[in-house]
Amino acid sequence: MKELRPISQPPLKPLMIFDGDCQFCRSWIEHWREQTQGKIDYLPFQKVEHLFPEIPHESFEKAIQFIMPDGSLYEGAEAIFQALAQAPHKRWMLYFYKNFPGFSKISEWAYQWIAQHRKLLITKFFFRAKFSHPNYFLTQWLFLRLLGIIYFIAFVSLGTQILGLVGQDGILPAHSFLEAVKKHFGSQIYHLLPTLAWVNTSDVFLKYLCTAGTFLSVLVITGIAVIPSLLILWVLYLSLMIVGQAFLSFQWDTLLLETGFLAVFFAPGGILPKWRSPSQVSKTILWLIRWLLFRLMFESGCVKLLSGDMTWRNLTALQYHYETQPLPTWIGWYIHHLPLEFHKASTFLMFVIELIIPWLTFLGRKARIFAFFSFFLLQGMILLTGNYCFFNLLTLTLCLSLLDDQTLQQWIPKIFLRRLGPLSLRKQNSFVKLIRGTFAIFIFLLSTAQGFGLFSKSKPFPKFVYKSLHALEPYHMINRYGLFAVMTQKRPEIIIEGSQDGENWTAYSFKWKPGDCKKGPSFVAPHQPRLDWQMWFAALGSTQNNPWILNFLKCLLEGSPEVLQLLKENPFPSEPPHYVRALLYQYHFSDLSERRQKGIWWTRELLGLYCPILSLKSSEAEHEVHPIKILQ
Repeated sequence: MKELRPISQPPLKPLMIFDGDCQFCRSWIEHWREQTQGKIDYLPFQKVEHLFPEIPHESFEKAIQFIMPDGSLYEGAEAIFQALAQAPHKRWMLYFYKNFPGFSKISEWAYQWIAQHRKLLITKFFFRAKFSHPNYFLTQWLFLRLLGIIYFIAFVSLGTQILGLVGQDGILPAHSFLEAVKKHFGSQIYHLLPTLAWVNTSDVFLKYLCTAGTFLSVLVITGIAVIPSLLILWVLYLSLMIVGQAFLSFQWDTLLLETGFLAVFFAPGGILPKWRSPSQVSKTILWLIRWLLFRLMFESGCVKLLSGDMTWRNLTALQYHYETQPLPTWIGWYIHHLPLEFHKASTFLMFVIELIIPWLTFLGRKARIFAFFSFFLLQGMILLTGNYCFFNLLTLTLCLSLLDDQTLQQWIPKIFLRRLGPLSLRKQNSFVKLIRGTFAIFIFLLSTAQGFGLFSKSKPFPKFVYKSLHALEPYHMINRYGLFAVMTQKRPEIIIEGSQDGENWTAYSFKWKPGDCKKGPSFVAPHQPRLDWQMWFAALGSTQNNPWILNFLKCLLEGSPEVLQLLKENPFPSEPPHYVRALLYQYHFSDLSERRQKGIWWTRELLGLYCPILSLKSSEAEHEVHPIKILQ
């Protein structure tokens, strides 16, 4: 903070002095005048400059000046925060400016940049010419219903797979997992692994959790008992994510939990939807949702550069991405064959959208609309070229926080708006506003401290912040984000084969992952075939760091119906195979001529053995998997 000379003859009332010749400044002053409700006088320096000889003329032209009755003088960003501190519910901004590490420096830099460009760029493209109080009822309405749809997709998708993944006869049985960790950690395990599965791990209970989640998501979609439904949905999905182990360890799972928890505070109260007289939307939580969107996008760009991967730094990463991503689409096959210059330009544009555009979320209405369409473009390209479950839809739902009702009304059919009728917004309850505000400050502080860890190993925040972060880690309320920090440049694929005699082998075919070279990539999102996805990760490592795959092979030897349902077909319908093995192939997209002449989408070459031949050995206790031969 800059030390300024005190004023010898201060005004009797706090005074904000601005550039009266600047339309941009006058617009903001009108906005602040509404916020401070008559507690501050606002005058152009052209009229009062002569009353304050202590302030140089250059300072008036350079920045806003704020003078208190005690003679204290502030300028720039600090002047704004000092003035807004006079308004109800705005003092937290000044507190952050004074106490939050780095906040004052960032604020002053942003103020100077805006001040220098206000006449040329900002006024035309990023801010409203006339300020008004936007409404966000439609934003809230669409956000919550889209979130309900995403929860519905997540629970239905998982419900069709849950028994094969973690059921009693699944690949990673939930009961075995919980028993093992309880023996190791004891009573503290209930905090480290907060899941309703501690009550029951039966197949019926796991299916019940998915069914309950599906039902509650319908309540959210219809606007019935939204807050309790969202809270229970969060508990249910957290419970399933924990027992899902490796199969529910994806970024969109944690993003859904963090978004779902924020939605509990964002949703309106009441049991039934109030169409004509809804409560005012909490702008505090709305900004917290925007903050989550900012972190998601900005961290996604940062991790790529901070990883040191040269394919990102020389803009060649997308040359490999469409071919090597877990589940590409047929559109990805065509885009892969475009020239290198296209991939470099796409990578550069992606960095612009992930590293620069997110900052527009903190600017005015037009800036946020521009950011919305930029994010929409990026997520649309990801959706068309790869299958990433409900991730793209969830990200676009977060992007809705950038739009106000005025914007949405231009896109929503008028017949719907007429049915909705005129709105008469009710004020928020003061106690509820206090709870939301306290929660927002707490989450913002913790998430900022966590994000700071991306750039520095130092811990500049108070100790209680890091203790709180550690305590909340099992609940996934605050997460780090960033996919493909290091670009995968090759595509190994595991092909699993079974045999009755150890000589003649038949391959198991998966529903979505590459296998048969003539089977083209296809669309499966927003459903996520979690076994197919996990096979992609397993191929990048070995059985030592993917021990679950041995359990998977054992289930094939036992002929587990629940596990076999996760596959496209069972090549051994009469009885399970006596032997199984896993081979490792290198896959490539076929070129255009191979596609036309041979009708193939992929080419492949055998790299060797991924897992030796396994069989079941009968024992009095149970079947055990034993290697009997290793291929050379």
